[in-house]
Amino acid sequence: MASPDSSNILKITVQTNPSDSQLSQLGIKSWPKWGCSPGKYELKFDAQETCYLVRGKVKVYPKNPQGEVVEFGAGDLVVFPKGLSCTWDVSVAVDKHYKFDASSSSSSS
Repeated sequence: MASPDSSNILKITVQTNPSDSQLSQLGIKSWPKWGCSPGKYELKFDAQETCYLVRGKVKVYPKNPQGEVVEFGAGDLVVFPKGLSCTWDVSVAVDKHYKFDASSSSSSS
């Protein structure tokens, strides 16, 4: 029998302190902003989201039993996979720029 396919595990990727040139290449400053105060939030990602934390500290608990608890904070570039359901435990108020990946919801026209 085949072992479970590891690509089915929705993995959050965190890049600590990306370079200014990478941030400007991505156009981070033109992305919309979102913020929240400390607390627990249930989130589901219907599309892949890339975000850059200007401030804050978060611990994410995926609903998926194989998912790993991930921590990130100010200065981190984080990618959440499409289909991820998780709980955000925000210990320091969050201020972030974010962008949804349009290609994860439709193909080119």
